[in-house]
Amino acid sequence: MSPRKIKRGTLEESIKRLENIVESLEQGEIPLEQAVELYEEAVRISRECGEKLKATELRIKRLTKDLGGQFELSDIGDT
Repeated sequence: MSPRKIKRGTLEESIKRLENIVESLEQGEIPLEQAVELYEEAVRISRECGEKLKATELRIKRLTKDLGGQFELSDIGDT
């Protein structure tokens, strides 16, 4: 069996796929080679999720205008 291609979907879709992989691995009823492939897929998806979260964090940042009229990058919630 060849490794599955990662579908670049939403974060929620990726998390759901990770949940499915974990369930399959926890059942312990799949052959070792397939388990290793699923584990490798899970690692790739996990990294992709981390990248998506980091990109989302950057999008949450916003430009604010200070008293001097200059724009600065700040976190939402900073005042």
